[in-house]
Amino acid sequence: MNPILALLKENNISDIQITEIFEVLTQNPLAAMATISQLGLPQDKLQLLMGQVMQKPALIKEAVEELGLDFAKVETAKEQLQK
Repeated sequence: MNPILALLKENNISDIQITEIFEVLTQNPLAAMATISQLGLPQDKLQLLMGQVMQKPALIKEAVEELGLDFAKVETAKEQLQK
């Protein structure tokens, strides 16, 4: 299992919430960061998760594919961030 998904599931984040987070992440990564920070994760887990999301985009792609979402939207969102 993808380490980002595993961390969320270990902290009792529901599948519905996880899917919503990644849908937001594919559309607006900055909004997703705010959403992730509001999940109530312990600070050490939150830092780990944020680090993975920011530094390892391949993990995001894996998680999106594992959830059956559209990775093309992730690429579009990434391009918007670079502008």
